[in-house]
Amino acid sequence: MSDWDWSPEERHRLAAFLERHDITAGEVLTKPIGDGHSNLTFLVSDAEGRQAVVRRPPPPPTPPGAHDMLREARLIGALGSTDVPVARLLATAEAGEVIDVHFYVMSFAAGPVVTTATPAPLDTPAARRAVGETLVDTLADLHAVDWAGAGLGDLGRPEGFNARHRARMARLVADENGEPPPHFAAVDAWLQEHVPAESGATIVHNDYRIGNVVLSAERPGAIAAVLDWELATLGDPLFDLGYFLASVPDAPPYNPTQRLGLAMLEDGYPGRDQLAARYAERTGADLGNLAWYTTLALWKLAVLYEYGHRRAVRGVGDPYYADQRLVQSFLEDAHRSAGLPPPPPAPES
Repeated sequence: MSDWDWSPEERHRLAAFLERHDITAGEVLTKPIGDGHSNLTFLVSDAEGRQAVVRRPPPPPTPPGAHDMLREARLIGALGSTDVPVARLLATAEAGEVIDVHFYVMSFAAGPVVTTATPAPLDTPAARRAVGETLVDTLADLHAVDWAGAGLGDLGRPEGFNARHRARMARLVADENGEPPPHFAAVDAWLQEHVPAESGATIVHNDYRIGNVVLSAERPGAIAAVLDWELATLGDPLFDLGYFLASVPDAPPYNPTQRLGLAMLEDGYPGRDQLAARYAERTGADLGNLAWYTTLALWKLAVLYEYGHRRAVRGVGDPYYADQRLVQSFLEDAHRSAGLPPPPPAPES
């Protein structure tokens, strides 16, 4: 987790900024929330009990084009008038306006974020089943958004998304000749060989899982807000479904993303097959190539963790990623998803 925090001077400037936008009044307290391994999120509160959430990029260095908070802010602002539950966009700040990076402010969505266990009053089989079904229904609602009508036509290029997305991610870990690391080679080749045509063109969240939504405690089964839109783009909706299903734990050992959703092993939550069937029923999607999308999601996570691992080893990134076993766990799951033999171990560094 990043150890960045607001200095007293920065916190004072933040308070003045929020007061100018009539969000809080006077000095504020800031508290980090979330896992802190990507963009940084802070709960901000004033003496009167008013609260808001600030999202800022992680400290540099960051990959080119990543962590664009103003892009994320524009997206949730546009989604505010749709059926997709999101926090309200309250304000944005350019780099240098308050701190050295841009950020945005959104409303605080009250409710539990479920990862390893489901809290009361949602900890009944009926409530858990309702949560699982709502997760699928919300994903279907997102994929039904008229993104062109919402002014989001420049969010991405949906044509050729599958092949382009794989190629772009592969470049993060390729050597100087463009070749994948040896332990990535087999699944990378499998993905290239089996790239399907896009099933459609929709907004794609790109990190949709139970730990990235705020549940409603007052309305069991409802979602108060979907979080973490930093990776959202226009693309193939089945990638979102494949990623979501890959995040649902089924059998140990669990990869890091599945460990952030262990609650879904509890009685009542629908399994992967049930979740996929509900999505198909809601959307009419053909899931014949679902294994490719699930494999792509697991391989992509392996790539991102490998990228983080290399930075951590150089002493310039989050030390959380230093453990090579995290990368290997995703690769092993990707190989299983593709029906491939287990991957070789990572080369000695």
